[in-house]
Amino acid sequence: MSGTILENLDPRKGSPSPRLAEDEFERRFLNQFQDRAFESLGEELARIADAAWDVLDLSRLASEYGRQIHPCKACFSTAAALCHWPCSCYPNYSLGQTLDWMNEIYPLWVETHEILIVTPVNWYQTSSPLKLMIDRLVCADGGNPEPTTTHDKQAKEAKKLKGWDYPRHLEGRLFSVIVHCDTEGAENVRRSVSDWLKSMELVPVGVRAEVDRYIGYWEPYATNHVAYEKDAGFQEEVKVAARTLYDAVAATRTGQQVAAGTGLKSPREK
Repeated sequence: MSGTILENLDPRKGSPSPRLAEDEFERRFLNQFQDRAFESLGEELARIADAAWDVLDLSRLASEYGRQIHPCKACFSTAAALCHWPCSCYPNYSLGQTLDWMNEIYPLWVETHEILIVTPVNWYQTSSPLKLMIDRLVCADGGNPEPTTTHDKQAKEAKKLKGWDYPRHLEGRLFSVIVHCDTEGAENVRRSVSDWLKSMELVPVGVRAEVDRYIGYWEPYATNHVAYEKDAGFQEEVKVAARTLYDAVAATRTGQQVAAGTGLKSPREK
């Protein structure tokens, strides 16, 4: 079993002084950039010997020089066929829009069998790195896999194409979502991320694989990591979500898990 994507999405800025002791430096650095829920996942994934997990750490957008995901240009709003799969809007050398990380991220989504997303809540929304990736994945849901049919980005050519079959490039993949915050919005963000994945025909694997929780409720940001370390219940829920996703994939491969309605065509497409 291979190809699972894990999203780490806490882009806190800043870095502690390297003059600190090595263990303290590592502790503070992880607190700055990494989602602490990943610690529980790391322990759990190590027990799943026959699964290869690819970790996509989107917080690198805030911590690495030159790391970037360019914004979506909304080609789909002009015509579905104008939105190419994978996205062909970049590079745009005239505007200096180069080195787009999505060129590496699209293949990960294609190769994976299941996705587990972990994100904090920022202002009732996902973190900005995750939102950038979500917007750029619009091409995965109905995007044109053959750019020559539109002669690159010719809107008139795209509009002439009739009877678009709306290919779902990521359909059938299984997913789990874990959302956490310290004040408000966890449930809404978990629901919106799950709805986004389901709208692309990805498949939820059960209630235990979708978690929204509060850590250090209304407590200072600076001590949030302490609240996490004390919350053994949440740590176990994260592990259970990973196990549930793994079990669902294993059951699907042996024909023991069947999603009702699989194979039926939606009477409406976007």
